[in-house]
Amino acid sequence: MNKDRIEGTFKKIKGAFMDASSSWSKSPSTKAEGKATKAEGEVQNAAGKMKDKVRKD
Repeated sequence: MNKDRIEGTFKKIKGAFMDASSSWSKSPSTKAEGKATKAEGEVQNAAGKMKDKVRKD
C-alpha cells in the first residue's frame, strides 16, 4: 500500500462526509464539493493501485 492509496481513501471518506453533511446544512455548494472530493479520492486510489501492481510485477 502506497501513499496515493492512503490519501485517496481519506479523500473518499472526507468527500462522503461533506456530501452527507450538506443535507443537514442545506448547502448545495458543500454537496458539489463533497462529490468532487470523493471522485478525486477514487482516482487517486486507483492510481495508487496501478502503482502497486506495476511494482509487484
